[in-house]
Amino acid sequence: MSVRFVIVGGGPAGNTAATVAARLGAEVTLIERDVVGGAAHLWDCIPSKAMIATAGAMGFIDRSGGMGLDNTRARLDIDVLKARIREIEARLESNVVQLLQSQGVRMVKGTGTFVSPNRVVVNTLNGPQEFEADAVLISTGSRPRIPDWASVDGERVLTTRHAYPPAELPEHLVVIGSGVTGVEFVHMFSSLGSQVTLIVSRQQVLPQKDPEVAAALEAELLNRGVRLLKGARATAIDRTPEGVVVRCDDGRSAAGSHALLAIGSIPNSDGLGLDLAGVKVDDYGFVTIDHHCVTSVPHIYAAGDLSGKLPLSSVASMQGRKIAERVMGQQTRGHRHLDYDKAASAIFTEPEIADVGLAEADAFAEGRKIRVTKVPFSASAKALINDDPRGFVKILSDPATGVVLGGSIVGTQAAELISIIAVAVTNGLRVNDIVDSLLVHPSLAEALAEAAE
Repeated sequence: MSVRFVIVGGGPAGNTAATVAARLGAEVTLIERDVVGGAAHLWDCIPSKAMIATAGAMGFIDRSGGMGLDNTRARLDIDVLKARIREIEARLESNVVQLLQSQGVRMVKGTGTFVSPNRVVVNTLNGPQEFEADAVLISTGSRPRIPDWASVDGERVLTTRHAYPPAELPEHLVVIGSGVTGVEFVHMFSSLGSQVTLIVSRQQVLPQKDPEVAAALEAELLNRGVRLLKGARATAIDRTPEGVVVRCDDGRSAAGSHALLAIGSIPNSDGLGLDLAGVKVDDYGFVTIDHHCVTSVPHIYAAGDLSGKLPLSSVASMQGRKIAERVMGQQTRGHRHLDYDKAASAIFTEPEIADVGLAEADAFAEGRKIRVTKVPFSASAKALINDDPRGFVKILSDPATGVVLGGSIVGTQAAELISIIAVAVTNGLRVNDIVDSLLVHPSLAEALAEAAE
């Protein structure tokens, strides 16, 4: 008898687990309320990156005079942009659905709820359906966090999901939150022509990132005309006839046409009947898991944003794959646990920012001896050819063994280039392994070999 595997939530974790488990012979039921592919993925990540790509194209056109072109400023057609985003979302969802259908995965549209540890009921348009399960994965994702002091109307006071793009391009956008999502929105809308004010609750943007990386981004934002309110924590948003006023705890305020909340997300763990299944959650609503993504109930797993680990689509997909392999008994002796400290991440600002592994500040805080080498892109032939020498490559390694421990990249295509360092970090490669690689010339990747050397 095949394993009955029920998955609640069809985002990157859920659909990857469904694909792998079905291929290995499981009887898979995938329950999704909103969109197969994941709301946070297809309604947040993908449209934001599509808008950033448009903003990047506009920026390239504006800078193209430096490459010998007689350029004119690009104009945004917001209706065409909306249609482009909808087309991308639809195509990606269709691709996932077709793959799952081809593998015999049963897809049920509705809200799944536990009624016991092995039974899930789905409220569908045609009434409730009940499924027995030998194993269950809950991967219901997250939604934007809205503080008590903010009244979101989707018109002037927005969450991220109202902004892909908004009904009208903001004349002056006040962004609340200076983490990854916040700075991406600042870059996006400043590139599209909006004035932008960023409320920074601490003394640097990207408070969890390398201070040198954050400083490089701050300099670029200021160069764009972005206004930074540092050390200010938003406490209220007032509607005015002209737009909004964001008030801060230190008495300062920022007026604009629109306000955007980018202050994190909360897990979609409510309404799942987790108490009836015996699944424990922490004080923030995240489902607690071990290194196998197993919850407090041995046959129930959690992955993606719901698990409280790194909220990255790449991490969720990897969790889903490893869960499916475990459910189907496919984990081998050489199985490698997920090491969240070695996950590569990127911020799609201009210039892009990416990092992986050990951070320089963390190493110094721990008193750990490291070797730090850095090469600016201004020394790269390819960067000069591209007329964009901004940024740098930084590699951290063990001074005794030469093993690559981490790295940061600021610059064009940082999100692509970080993959080389990620492979080195994950597999314990040495800096000499990068140096000895015969890379393309001229290419931006050469800066990695130079930094390693």
